[in-house]
Amino acid sequence: MKGIKILALSGIILMAGCTTNPYTGEQQASKAATYGAGAAAVCGLVGAIESGKHARNAALGCGIVGAGVGAYMDVQEKKLREQLQGTGVQVAREGDNIRLIMPGNITFETDSYNLRTDFYSVLDSVGLVLAKYADTTIRVTGHTDNTGSRPHNQTLSERRAASVADYLVTREVARTRMLVQGMAFDQPIADNASAQGRAQNRRVELYILPKAV
Repeated sequence: MKGIKILALSGIILMAGCTTNPYTGEQQASKAATYGAGAAAVCGLVGAIESGKHARNAALGCGIVGAGVGAYMDVQEKKLREQLQGTGVQVAREGDNIRLIMPGNITFETDSYNLRTDFYSVLDSVGLVLAKYADTTIRVTGHTDNTGSRPHNQTLSERRAASVADYLVTREVARTRMLVQGMAFDQPIADNASAQGRAQNRRVELYILPKAV
């Protein structure tokens, strides 16, 4: 019987999450509501072992936390998609994380870690959102294709990631929020056997992650 009540409570939280996004004020069925309801069910079932009251409190508490994190990331995803439409930068949502993929051909000149001047405006748009929504950590990762030696590609990937991070700092994004790293050619997203695949592998990625509570 307690389990039925908890599931019903999760449903109430899910319905509530479908009314208004607390950050945008929009009427929507956000991903946050789904995450929040799932958290409510899990925490509520744990609490039910002790008492019905404990279960209700646990379910409500976990539901609110889940919805809050999800909604906070929802609004950033929306803003980034708006700002980066048509720029060539890909925006992907992975659970509560946001992944930005910046192809090397629009970010850097060949075999260089100096940012292209026509890419500044794109990073300005990214920085605007990251500076406004500061309750996140950011992983900036450089990637190369497999042309050339490992030491060369390792250094190039690190310097390219650092160039993006350094520019974001000028847009008021705190460097303390960032982990900057280079992966050389160890994490390809396409086949390095073709020119098209190598072009896809030359990139910088930004992972935007909610801060651990």
